Amino acid sequence: MSRSIPLFDRPLRQLLRRADTRRSRARSAVLTQNRIYILPSRQGWVFILLLTILALIGINYQNNLIQAVAFLLTALLLLSMLHTYANLAGLKVTALQAQDCFVGEKAAFELQLGRTTRRDYEHVELRLAGGEPLVTDLIDSEQQCLRLYLPAPRRGRLASGPLLIETLYPLGLLRAWSWVDIGLEALVYPQPKAGGCLPQAYEPADEGIGQLADGGDEFGGFERYQPGMPLQRLAWKAYARGLGIHAKSYPAARARHCWLDGAQWPELSVEARLSRLCHWALLLERQGELYGLRLPGVELAPAHGDRHRRKVLRALALYREGTT
Repeated sequence: MSRSIPLFDRPLRQLLRRADTRRSRARSAVLTQNRIYILPSRQGWVFILLLTILALIGINYQNNLIQAVAFLLTALLLLSMLHTYANLAGLKVTALQAQDCFVGEKAAFELQLGRTTRRDYEHVELRLAGGEPLVTDLIDSEQQCLRLYLPAPRRGRLASGPLLIETLYPLGLLRAWSWVDIGLEALVYPQPKAGGCLPQAYEPADEGIGQLADGGDEFGGFERYQPGMPLQRLAWKAYARGLGIHAKSYPAARARHCWLDGAQWPELSVEARLSRLCHWALLLERQGELYGLRLPGVELAPAHGDRHRRKVLRALALYREGTT
């Protein structure tokens, strides 16, 4: 079935969309009669034109057979209208969460589609503005979790925008649709780009620990190995004894930390510097190093771990949004 919209249908749909998206944002919405719109599709308009021609011919030539066919097709159109509307009525859409991503990837928006009636729903299409459509059915289950994607061409906040839910079921003669503003928002981090090198200013946390690190690192036991750790820290003897992959821990080395400074690499543009800082932040996190971030108006103390990584990436994503 064709998905194109006829020219005389488009202005009316845009007007109804503006009227419907003025509703307040809600994480959950049930599609009822005051939210669902229905108009003929391209095939529907052709079908209506055919009905009109048949009716005129039947009346003009007083041909009962042609009139009966016209009335039968009209009844089919009306029944199709009821079934098309019913294929959306009672659907419940719930916004769950948005998943952050990096520039050049696609942000994921998770939704839950459920039903408030015992009716089955077939060939329901969901699409975010600028994203690819997703067609699904709701027959054997009460609810279904879905994931819609939007491209992320630039860093910063990426709003999901209004969600379009539509159907052409069962005959494709009519299109029923509804707009729901789910209000989800994802963060788009700078695209990590390798390059440059960090300054050799690995600062000790305090003088005592710094002197200990300069004199030689003290062995502090074993820790679980994580991808990205230096190979020289691997506990090969423990691995040979079948104890698994572990890494040697050096508390004095952990006390040293470095700063990721937005003033580095002044020859680069703002976006290029943020991409390089993003690369180094991810690399230091994989290596288990302590690192901090300095940007104009932003300073994050050195730390490591998932929570710190998210704070650093968030600061990079939201730093002077839209600056090039």
